[in-house]
Amino acid sequence: MTFEFATAGRIMAGAGRAAELPEVLAGLGSRVLVCTGADPARHGGLLAGLGLPATVFPVAAEPTVELARAGVAAAREHGADVVAAIGGGSVIDLGKAVAMLLGNGGDPLDYLEVVGSGRKITQPAAPLLAVPTTAGTGAEVTANAVLASPAHRIKASLRSKLMIPRVALVDPQLTASCPPPVTAASGLDALTQCLEPFVCTQASPLTDGLAREGLRRAAAGLRAAYADGGDLAARTDMAMCSLLGGIALANAKLGAVHGLAGVIGGTADVPHGVACAALLSPVIEANVRALRAGPPGGPAHPAVDRYTEAAQLMTGKPAASIEDGLAWIRETVALLAIPGLAAFGLRPQHADDVAAKAAGSSSMKGNPAALSQDELSAIFLQAL
Repeated sequence: MTFEFATAGRIMAGAGRAAELPEVLAGLGSRVLVCTGADPARHGGLLAGLGLPATVFPVAAEPTVELARAGVAAAREHGADVVAAIGGGSVIDLGKAVAMLLGNGGDPLDYLEVVGSGRKITQPAAPLLAVPTTAGTGAEVTANAVLASPAHRIKASLRSKLMIPRVALVDPQLTASCPPPVTAASGLDALTQCLEPFVCTQASPLTDGLAREGLRRAAAGLRAAYADGGDLAARTDMAMCSLLGGIALANAKLGAVHGLAGVIGGTADVPHGVACAALLSPVIEANVRALRAGPPGGPAHPAVDRYTEAAQLMTGKPAASIEDGLAWIRETVALLAIPGLAAFGLRPQHADDVAAKAAGSSSMKGNPAALSQDELSAIFLQAL
């Protein structure tokens, strides 16, 4: 077995650690571009006490190629030499894209996978401090940034280990104000990002340990955080689940859930976590069918055992089967009021196009089973 492992240069985790922001920023640069959500006032206390001259750049929606260009322009106009991203996955992805472009020059499409030139990123990104305010994407420790390209109707990634944030500061108290729908969608994304690396083709002993702990944390915290946003123990569990999943996926791979979700997000205005939640059970079912079919007379695929272990971690039952795990996921999706994809205007006629595009996505390379376009179409139809 051979593998590599990389993560943020420094990870700071724990309730109340956001108070250390000024000290951390002071060690990274002299002027900061702060990427934050559509309502910067939500984190007014943090923004007022950064300690460095700051320019705030709101990210009102999921990041696009054009928004990344605007962020770089704002950073250069104000002489920013460090980027702070305080927000959810969209904000942190935008911050990572801006920091990378400040360090490497050029345009986002020079480096973007699938729809861009895919040029290799060769220079370190500008120093980036990532402060998640949702518990979902793990973007504070991942090596990519997802950008939408409306012209191509797809989301694609900028990707390099050189994009991993310099510092990840994870304070679960910052997630306490997340409304229930955001808690639900982001939490199911975090769960998926622990499960897919655990069963993927490039799992390693290091990512396995992280994924196992992340699945335990999701089982303990996901439903509780949704039911009571002020439950700090549950919020801490989900912040850790998100962090652990982010590290795992950055060093292993994802799978068909994310391969399809990226295309779906470029086709319709579906929140990423909602897409993952809707796809999770159908993908597991398709993968397990394919894995159990396997080569005639051959041994069972090892990912079948991984899915069984994941079911045991999620349900807390040592004898749980894959079917028990699927039942737990379906019940959780229902309890958290996740809608099907049809609620966002997606229809059966989109299936073939989504499947064709998803088949070529980088996430699909980690899927434990080789799924045909027909199987991907069937997953999409089931998720409607």
